Amino acid sequence: MFGVEQLNFRHLFYFWQVARTGHLTQAAQQLHVSQSALSSQIRQLEDRLGEPLFERSGRRLVLTERGQLVLSYAENIFGLGRELLGRLQGHSEGVEHLRVGSVATLSRNYLENWIRPLLTDPTVTLSLESGLLEGLVARLLEHHLDVVLANEAVAASADRPLHCRFLGSQAISLVGGANEWRGRTLRMPQDLDGRELALPGPRHALRGQFDALCVAAGVTPRLRAEVDDMAMLRLVARDSGWLTVLPEVVVQDELRTGVLVTVARSTELRENFYAITTLHRHRMERLERLLAHAPLLSHEDSPSPADGRMPT
Repeated sequence: MFGVEQLNFRHLFYFWQVARTGHLTQAAQQLHVSQSALSSQIRQLEDRLGEPLFERSGRRLVLTERGQLVLSYAENIFGLGRELLGRLQGHSEGVEHLRVGSVATLSRNYLENWIRPLLTDPTVTLSLESGLLEGLVARLLEHHLDVVLANEAVAASADRPLHCRFLGSQAISLVGGANEWRGRTLRMPQDLDGRELALPGPRHALRGQFDALCVAAGVTPRLRAEVDDMAMLRLVARDSGWLTVLPEVVVQDELRTGVLVTVARSTELRENFYAITTLHRHRMERLERLLAHAPLLSHEDSPSPADGRMPT
């Protein structure tokens, strides 16, 4: 047994770099040390821990089971080190830097509503990043992001120490142009057979739900467009004349101004919203407040257009 003060963190750092590349030569080039010196450092760490951390597979180095365990701790140790530097660099005369990722299929209106309390706060600088969920989660685990907003949950595991917080949900609506659909209602999905629709793309969490609902009801809408990006789907809903299935938050401005109207609303289709963080993250008071006061989106208590009672 030995104390933590006897653990050589330079050796651990070298191990971390080799584990990430899988090649001793490549890691040595990145670290600007000789391959023999790097190999010696790794052997010293293995001697200290009492077990091999790598085994060879062809020209690559593959982690042993113990190596996988050590890597998970090294990721946290050096990831937190990067976070520390990011926090220190992000503080400039009292200004705090909050880095937010959001999946590309998430409504930009929802994102704006979520960060709205910070938009007039002079002590906060925001970095907003959009992308695919797995890529954003990887950047979160590497401590390049503080939080990821998503419309699907992610599972935590030993090598992915994540916390997924449910922020709320809302029913999915069918919207149409006010000139044609004001005062008219449909049932969703029963009345959609053969109707021209614009839908969220296959990557969106609610698309599979909608398709399954149509199959169960025996209806086949006429697909005119499928759009992953919610900002683009908003424009399609506004300008195409097609009925569009989406969360109302996507077209909240068009509904407010009367350009679009809600034609149907389904309580069977819901979009959920989640905030994903790491378990060992640095606590940020502003982020905690955002997580605790997510925008209220549920329409469960609103009258349904399909019942002939348009919401006010």
